[in-house]
Parts: sequence; structure tokens; C-alpha cells
Amino acid sequence: MILSYFFDSISSLWLQLNNVDYEITVVLFTVSLLVLAGAWTAWISKNTPPLPPGPRGLPLVGNLPFLDPELHKCFQTLAQAYGPIVRLQLGTKVGVVISSPAAAREVLRDNDATFANRDVPELAMDAVAKGHSDIVFSPHGPGWQMLRKVCVREVLGSATLESVYGLRRREIRNTVRYLHSQVGSPVNVGEHMFLTALNAITSMLWGVTLKEEERTRIGVDFRVAVAEAMELLGKPNLSDFFPGLAWFDLQGLKKQMMGLVGRFNKIFDAITDRGLGLDGGKESRDFLQVLLQLKNEGDAKTPLTMTQLKVLFMVLPAVYFAGVE
Repeated sequence: MILSYFFDSISSLWLQLNNVDYEITVVLFTVSLLVLAGAWTAWISKNTPPLPPGPRGLPLVGNLPFLDPELHKCFQTLAQAYGPIVRLQLGTKVGVVISSPAAAREVLRDNDATFANRDVPELAMDAVAKGHSDIVFSPHGPGWQMLRKVCVREVLGSATLESVYGLRRREIRNTVRYLHSQVGSPVNVGEHMFLTALNAITSMLWGVTLKEEERTRIGVDFRVAVAEAMELLGKPNLSDFFPGLAWFDLQGLKKQMMGLVGRFNKIFDAITDRGLGLDGGKESRDFLQVLLQLKNEGDAKTPLTMTQLKVLFMVLPAVYFAGVE
């Protein structure tokens, strides 16, 4: 009985000492982590240029919960409180809002080359920016300058637009005939004007290359794919604010976008098969024939690749609308 009591006392004392050592170890480890985190934060702050003033945000999400859906009003309020240049913490990313004409002129005109590169949305990266093949999100450099030259001088140049004048006129006449046939019936004019513009764009893309039935069929597929892509790109994407979550594709947007990219590739392959077999020396040429000729006659230092042609076809509707505006 006495021995049993003695051993029980020794065991209880041993466990208490172990628990004390464990608690001390946990406390020391926690304090060490806090000290290291503080030192790391101080070092980062010391070696990072100061950011503009801005509202304090919450951990992880930053200022996202406090942004008003009417962003222009929200930014106006922030500018009144913090000045013309405001910093916002958007998840794990930092955004800077420029709200004065002088600051905008400094960024967009005087130092445009410095601020030319931009943050690429995850869906755009998957769809058009992979390998820096597009004109919208490519970094400033020889490749981007070549794509800009192609769009401004060749695709949107006066000579090319004049050569596809007949294609635009054909689509406008088709719309006028349709509206005339609907006399006495309600018509959504805005919707038909948008469809006319999009039909004119697709006609300029491949209106000479494809025959009537094939042009209509592929044009419908292309318009549907463009509309779906624009809708996807306009949806809020968690991966844009938390890039670490991009691999998980929590909203399934990446999967949908990759499906659209496959459809664009099929459309492009179908029309390039026709375009490669045509004579590029015709007076009336569409954008496809112009781009194929540029690819064959391109600069050896910055050649126009087939991947870039595909991406241009995906973004040309937006580029054309921007050029018209």
C-alpha cells in the first residue's frame, strides 16, 4: 500500500513537470514566432517604397467588404478623405486609385511606358495572355509594339478599313432590309444595332475568306462564344484577389473559360484552313488575309506567330469597338 502510494506520487509529480515544460516550450515558441514576424515586417517596410494613404482594411480581405457597388461614388468619397491618389487593399493585392486630372495625365501620358504593364486577371491569363500573346495584357516591349503596329496600321488603318467597306455596307443593308420588313411591329433597335456592329466585325474578319452559308454558321458560333467570354470576364473572380486560390478554381470559371478557348481554336482553325488556300493579292481582303500575309512577311526579330493570330481574333472585336469610339 505504501509503495503503491509512493509510486503514484512520483508519477503525478513527473507529469506535472512535463506539463510545465510543455507549456513553457509553447510560450517560448509563440513569442519567437511573433518576434520573427515583427522583424520581417519591419524589414519589408523599411525596404518597400511608401504607399499612398488609404483606409484601413480587415485582415485577409482588406478593403473589399467596404467598397460600394457604385465605385465612382466610392472613389470620390475616398479622394475627398485621402487625396487624389488612394491605396486600397484588395484581398492580397494592392490597388491604387488615381482621381485627379493632373495625376491621370502623369500616369497615362507623361510616364505611360513606366505604367504600361498591368495586373492580368486570372481568366484573361488562361484565355488570351498565356505566353504574352495578346495586345491587351502583354508587357511593354518589342512584342507588344509589334502587335500594336499590326492593329493600328494594318487592321485599323485607313487602307484596310477602306478595303472592307463593301463588307460593312453589306451588313448594314441586311439590317435595313430586316427593319423594313418589321414595319408595324415593335423592334429592339439597340439590340439590332449591336448585332449589326458585331456582324460587320465578323464580316471584316473573314467575310471574303468564307462563303455565305459557312460565314453565317461560323459567325453565329463566334458571336455566341464572344458573348459568353465577355460575361465570364465580367464576373467577380476570387482568384483575382487571392491568387493562391487560382489552382482550386472554386467558382469553376477557369474550367468554363478553357472550354471557350477550345471553341475559339476550332473556329480559328476552320477559317485559317480556308484562308491559307486563297490568293492574298486581291483588292478586297478581309482581316484574316491581311494577318496571314503579315505573318508570312513578318520581322525575323519579332515574328507574328499563329498563336498571336488566334489571340488577335479573340480580342479584335473589342479593339475595333475601342477604335471606333
